[in-house]
Amino acid sequence: MDIIYSETHRLRAPKFELNGGLLVPPFECPERLDFILAEAKARGFAAPQPPSDHGLAPIQAVHDVDYLDFLATCWDAWQAMGFKGEAIANIFPSRRMTRLAVPSDIEGKLGYYCLANDTAISPGTWEAAQGSAQVALSGADRLIAGQRAAFALCRPPGHHAAQDMFGGYCFLNNAGIAAQHLRDQGAARVAILDVDFHHGNGTQAMFYDRPDVLVVNLHGDPDYAFPHFLGGADERGEGAGEGATLNYPLPEGCSFERWFETLEIAVSAIQAWGAEALVVSLGVDTYEGDPISAFKLKSADFTTYGQRLGRFGLPTLFVMEGGYAVEAIGVNTINVLDGFAQV
Repeated sequence: MDIIYSETHRLRAPKFELNGGLLVPPFECPERLDFILAEAKARGFAAPQPPSDHGLAPIQAVHDVDYLDFLATCWDAWQAMGFKGEAIANIFPSRRMTRLAVPSDIEGKLGYYCLANDTAISPGTWEAAQGSAQVALSGADRLIAGQRAAFALCRPPGHHAAQDMFGGYCFLNNAGIAAQHLRDQGAARVAILDVDFHHGNGTQAMFYDRPDVLVVNLHGDPDYAFPHFLGGADERGEGAGEGATLNYPLPEGCSFERWFETLEIAVSAIQAWGAEALVVSLGVDTYEGDPISAFKLKSADFTTYGQRLGRFGLPTLFVMEGGYAVEAIGVNTINVLDGFAQV
């Protein structure tokens, strides 16, 4: 299985995030990928390969052009205002603030395009996000070329990023970009299976009215888990996309047995839908030791469900999402890939 990776992710190195009322070192940090790469090397995986540059066109296929311009110019505009810290939104359009014109002021633009102020924009964010999208696109190219599977080692992650919103550490929706690329290159139906603890709200929003991309999420119930305002079991798509969104919210402290039973239901739904290719939003923050999640999977469980995905038989692109127990993220991620490869 090819691993696609770019050093540009290191350009994304914010100094802090807001968590529990405190400014703390970000959980989403460059070291996450170092642990994954080290574990892959120790297990005998081939050295990672650099991505090809696909330009902006496949990114623009799913993201709003004005939003992309905002990401590209935000840091410079923020600095031009004389601000000393990283760019963090402090005002948002909300239920009683319904003027939805995009402000010209950078403070207003940040709030307009941001879904959560856990995520700062810092030097190199745009460059790293673009590099991450190219990694995902190059992984999709492997499937297009006939390979059984590939691993897009993306950072920053992407599944919280909608067409025109960033947050939850995400700026460009790597899985969504890859799924659209697979469609544009001939796959009639593509399924995205998101196994991150947190609901992939951006991916759902991106394809909610489309019948050609099935979006399936196994995640912490939004009643208690970020991002809170999307991810209910009653959300099933709209218009032509009715039935092409499936959410399986799970309780706090969910065991692997309960989680795996739900995975079987999700896999059966994907099979019945007739997907020709599978994109897995691979978040390993379902691990019992993850600091910002609440499921109880153990490291060995990741091998087990990797094997199950391997038996599914679809061309499969794994796209890295979350996972914040830094000491364990390498083992858990490679366990999934190793399990898949064993089948």
